[in-house]
Amino acid sequence: MRSPRRCSRNGCPRQAVATLTYVYGDSTAVVGPLAAFAEPHTYDLCETHARSLTAPRGWELVRHDGDFAPPPPTTDDLVALAEAVREAARPVPPRPDDTDHTPQTGRRGHLRVIPPSH
Repeated sequence: MRSPRRCSRNGCPRQAVATLTYVYGDSTAVVGPLAAFAEPHTYDLCETHARSLTAPRGWELVRHDGDFAPPPPTTDDLVALAEAVREAARPVPPRPDDTDHTPQTGRRGHLRVIPPSH
């Protein structure tokens, strides 16, 4: 599953909600809603950094006036999550040499399957 896009500012762990684009020919910086796709010459910003950004001296700053909202999950994200849950829920077949009958906790990646208590 894809992780949410994060703010491009160094050390900022927050989720991106806006995109910064520089229009060099017009000496303009544009901060708008989060672009559908990350582009090589754009920067994703969290709400704090999107609202506090200043343009370089001599440049104009155009900023979106509305609310910056995190993007909704895509169908790909939901399908990947469902597949991960199904995979983690599959029972692990016992090995022939396994004589210990205590319940085991299965682990796959960051998900855990905890057997029901009897």
